[in-house]
Amino acid sequence: MIAGSLAAGYVLEACQQPANKASLAHEAALSNEMDRMEEEKLYNKKLLLETFFTPDEMATITILADIIIPRDEKSGSASEAKVPEFIEFIVKDMPEHQVAMRGGLRWLNLQSIRLFNESFKNLNQDQQLQLIDEIAYPLKLKPAYAQGASFFSLIRNLTISGFYTTQEGVKDIGYMGNRPNQWNGVPAEVLKQYNISYTEKELNECISFGENK
Repeated sequence: MIAGSLAAGYVLEACQQPANKASLAHEAALSNEMDRMEEEKLYNKKLLLETFFTPDEMATITILADIIIPRDEKSGSASEAKVPEFIEFIVKDMPEHQVAMRGGLRWLNLQSIRLFNESFKNLNQDQQLQLIDEIAYPLKLKPAYAQGASFFSLIRNLTISGFYTTQEGVKDIGYMGNRPNQWNGVPAEVLKQYNISYTEKELNECISFGENK
């Protein structure tokens, strides 16, 4: 989550963009780093200029992210919140995830070919969900799907971390942040329970509410 908070602030646009747009995207991403040390800025810029996943891998990650968090009436999907780009950033920032992610994507494609003679990204939605159902529920897991389940747990965690540190994610949970309000004092039933009451001065000068007045 710490890494998620770091990466989400960049609104990453550049990881899989054409080269002629990359510099503009990098500038936009780095413009939010005013409070970072120069070493951090240079490190993040270096990561943004690198590419880890292939286009096919990114396509699969996008499908998986949107299966995990689809668009609904409250918010956009994971891919609309740039979660695949977040995952690309994280595996470069945290290389210990690289083998698990690439190995998991390869496992998923091999299973897709074994079952349906197509790579995962080329399956129809029903076929994709049929395969995901085999690895998404640890309590129902078949031993043959253990590697896939481990991979899916990782990408699910990354997807959730990425999504809920974006504007879309905040919108989805209904978080409103700090808003001004008016405190109407201790409720009347609580005052009665403890046999206390506000003084006339407190009512006139500090509190304005009808129930206890």
